[in-house]
Amino acid sequence: MKRTDLIEQIKKKRSFLCVGLDTDIEKIPDHLKTSADAIFQFNKAIIDATKDFCVAYKLNTAFYEAHGIKGWEALEKTVNYIPDTHFKIADAKRGDIGNTSNQYAKAFFETLLFDAVTVAPYMGSDSVKPFLQHKDKWAIVLGLTSNDGSKDFEQLKTGENFLFEEVIKKVSEWGTAENLMFVMGATKATELGSIRKIIPDHFLLIPGVGAQGGSLAEVCKYGLNKDCGLLVNASRAIIYAGNDKKFAEEAARVAQDYQTEMKAYFLDL
Repeated sequence: MKRTDLIEQIKKKRSFLCVGLDTDIEKIPDHLKTSADAIFQFNKAIIDATKDFCVAYKLNTAFYEAHGIKGWEALEKTVNYIPDTHFKIADAKRGDIGNTSNQYAKAFFETLLFDAVTVAPYMGSDSVKPFLQHKDKWAIVLGLTSNDGSKDFEQLKTGENFLFEEVIKKVSEWGTAENLMFVMGATKATELGSIRKIIPDHFLLIPGVGAQGGSLAEVCKYGLNKDCGLLVNASRAIIYAGNDKKFAEEAARVAQDYQTEMKAYFLDL
């Protein structure tokens, strides 16, 4: 998907919501668990219920890989079911030497038809650049994450800057705002001001709003740019809002609540 297409959808829906399909078979409603295709049936219902309120879906591949070939089949069915109007993210956190990253890029961009894949930059340029060679596809590189362990490396001081700031500055030289995004955890929202000084135009994928306690208001205060520039992800807060036969209706209600709150931040765009 082109950047202009993503921005068009955001402005049309007045929403920058990304729904995380981190589908845990143990947490889906009991009446679906006996289905031979339980994960896809759950995802299908969530997509049907939330697609009018969001602009993107993010599939954490671990929740599918854990089930072997059946999980991969559910992943493929799900990404194929998501409308082409929506930005499709493989949250796979790949990143390896060049020839391996090239195969990862083919897997997610040519075989599975995602628009973007999350990438770990620890191994440097040859682990990231292969993902940037595919037309209208995106690498979403880990920047500053919400987990407690982010202080082990990401928040180390390297001279005057933090390591995550040095990573973002360097990685931004390998691509453009047309094919490169960064992951910034919602619980680190106040850091977004300094990040915007480094990458004023890039999109940021923001997990951590909802179940992890991140504030949408804080994220918007420090992270919005002239094109919106944000994809705010909510997973558990939406997909597990209900646990009975009305689970999809509950998911729609929460997704709409997010979209309603997001509308208020479009006044200056």
